[in-house]
Amino acid sequence: MASALETLCGQAFGAKKFYMLGVYMQRSWIVLFLCCVLLLPLYLFASPVLKLLGQPEDVAELSGVVSMWMLPLHFSFAFQFPLQRFLQSQLKNMVIAWVSLVALLVHVFVSWLFVYRFQLGVVGTAVTLNFSWWVLVVGLFAYTVCGGCPLTWTGFTVEAFSGLWEFVKLSAASGVMLCLENWYYRVLILMTGNLKNAEIAVDALSICMSINGWELMIPFAFFAGTGVRVANELGAGNGKGAKLATTVSVVTSVIIGIFFWLLIMIFHDSIALIFSTSQPVLQAVSRLSFLLAFTILLNSVQPVLSGVAVGSGWQSYVAYINLGCYYLIGVPIGFLMGWGFNLGVMGIWAGMIFGGTAVQTVILAIITMRCDWDKEAEKASMHVQKWSETM
Repeated sequence: MASALETLCGQAFGAKKFYMLGVYMQRSWIVLFLCCVLLLPLYLFASPVLKLLGQPEDVAELSGVVSMWMLPLHFSFAFQFPLQRFLQSQLKNMVIAWVSLVALLVHVFVSWLFVYRFQLGVVGTAVTLNFSWWVLVVGLFAYTVCGGCPLTWTGFTVEAFSGLWEFVKLSAASGVMLCLENWYYRVLILMTGNLKNAEIAVDALSICMSINGWELMIPFAFFAGTGVRVANELGAGNGKGAKLATTVSVVTSVIIGIFFWLLIMIFHDSIALIFSTSQPVLQAVSRLSFLLAFTILLNSVQPVLSGVAVGSGWQSYVAYINLGCYYLIGVPIGFLMGWGFNLGVMGIWAGMIFGGTAVQTVILAIITMRCDWDKEAEKASMHVQKWSETM
């Protein structure tokens, strides 16, 4: 839901309405904190919920204990993500990187202290996460309020409590859009787990998803950078600049995607060696490698186009596109190919990739190519003016 700030703060920064960024961030704190409160029952009653979902009793009980210890982490998200988007919109990514490095060093030390020194097990892991994430929050907040953002942070203000409903609607659209994308691959693993003799298939798919997750960090960086750049240009009324930023990001990300696609295709029979030495698993990964390669290639485009959508404020439209492509087309085709045609994990994955992700990417590409960027710049200027009048 904090992704709404990529649109609002990015466009306001481009329009030189600097004071609005701080107000937007405070609104996001309020909205996300209330969302954290609403989600509290899932943490407080994690054990009975997991038992209701069919999890083993010992797993459910331990998860319930850990979830209670992770409540501070839960609330840290309400502050950390808005701070991150607030700084990204001002192109202060190096600040985030340095603070993240400090948080990582703290995380390593506290992990050693609580997990190995004090032997606290999974509870120690939860405490460690609390420490490291709150270090990140405190570091970013300290930079913001102690002179790092003199134009965009002018102090706390009651104006943050105005226009909350409009802010909630945009935040909800952003959250739904990203959740539908993130849950899609969880559904893939869940469906694979229901196959007969699924152990090797799940192991192989998990390895492929791990490799995909590593490479996906590059497109995610383009997602964030493109969203901010497009929002900045639209807020400044520069439609041509937004179009150029989109073109450069897509072309660069695709070139990187082709490079990794070639690596996967060339080393398909050995890419899993860093995860497993089991021959059945290695062979299964090798068979799945061409799907992994095409997934990486598609993911070199799709996150960038999603970043364009966020920067342009199209979150609600993309949420509907994701729902239709992923869950009304991709999942049924994956189910049909996996069980109807007895293709197993390859059928499930192929159906969900070529039936869901590919269709969604093509639709986003068509929308982006047909976009009237000058008109979008005019809309952005109107939105910035509208939001400034609600304060």
